[in-house]
Amino acid sequence: MRCVKTAAAALLSCCLLSVTALAQNNAVKIGVLDDMSGLYADNTGPGDVASVKFAIADFGGSVLGKPIELVTSDFQNKVDVGAGIAKRWYDDENVDMIIGIPNSALALALVRVAEEKNRIVMPTAAATSELTGKSCSSHSIHWIYDTYGQGKTIVNALSKMGGDTWFFITVDYAFGLAVEADATNFIKAAGGKVLGSVRHPLNTADFSSYVLQAQASKAKGLMFANGGNDIVTGIKQASEFGLMKNMRVSAPLAQFPDIHGIGLKIAQGTMISSPFYYDMTPEARTFTDRFTKERGRPPSFIQAGTYGAVMHYLKAVQAAGTDEAKAVMAQMKKLPINDFMTKNGRVREDGRVIRDMYLMQAKTPEESKGAWDLVKMVATVPGNEAFRPLEEGGCPLVTKK
Repeated sequence: MRCVKTAAAALLSCCLLSVTALAQNNAVKIGVLDDMSGLYADNTGPGDVASVKFAIADFGGSVLGKPIELVTSDFQNKVDVGAGIAKRWYDDENVDMIIGIPNSALALALVRVAEEKNRIVMPTAAATSELTGKSCSSHSIHWIYDTYGQGKTIVNALSKMGGDTWFFITVDYAFGLAVEADATNFIKAAGGKVLGSVRHPLNTADFSSYVLQAQASKAKGLMFANGGNDIVTGIKQASEFGLMKNMRVSAPLAQFPDIHGIGLKIAQGTMISSPFYYDMTPEARTFTDRFTKERGRPPSFIQAGTYGAVMHYLKAVQAAGTDEAKAVMAQMKKLPINDFMTKNGRVREDGRVIRDMYLMQAKTPEESKGAWDLVKMVATVPGNEAFRPLEEGGCPLVTKK
């Protein structure tokens, strides 16, 4: 009798756990794992959260009869902290998809975690092209941009202007190393030379020693292979040392908030690569006005792209009839991408989103008509030219033909 009672109790407990798990999973959960207060916060963080909220509201707040829920967290630019949050979200809080992640080392770790847990990760803020290369995953989509596309657009443009010798100031982790590696390949392909490079820690306050090494190299081009506040601080200090007069300074990962932070007096002429500009279409202007009302300034291209990523994910859930990761991934790769930022885009076999990119140049102070009138369009780079060819990335998901 005692064995029967014990077995019954165990069965009841198991059933209760199943019911609880079912109840907890009675929602589609999206997690924004981001830099909410550090050097990348202006381009990601709270602005990403605002964009996700807009997307959820615009989708109607529910999908497949389930409410769409949002959780957010600041990973403090620490890979171990971010990985711990993601595992907890997947294991204990039934988060279906994680987005944001402005740290390439963390993004590379999370694609493996998502695959193991059969969940989805969409690094809208991480840049390394390895996410669709040898480290690609069946459960990850690299949505907005990467170090290959950004580097190719900038290097090709500046090489045509006579930039045949280069020096790198590079942030010392996966992201910066990927920017430098990809850009170096394009420099060599254009017949140029890299005369030197120097590494700096994340969130550096004093770039003077690095800038002096760049100046001593006599290179024609100086590339900042970093992001966020490191771009702003580095270029300002390069200007203080007079480098802007004799070197073409570029930062492939610069965004509009960075140009605003530097100021057009210094940034004028700087080339940037972007998939979005807030006045590029009437639809983009409408989103910008909505975002500005909420956040007090226009969105970065990451924040604009995050909106589109969430909308595409929710459309895929709807089309799949389930939020199970593999079924949703199949639909995301099947459905075309059309929104205010991307026209006739698609998700490639390796998880790379293919969309047009735009070469832009920071305006002079005299050209600017307002605080956020910062850049002008120079050229359009078609998506099939901007991103690495599928067969060259080394992604194990790619079918060899």
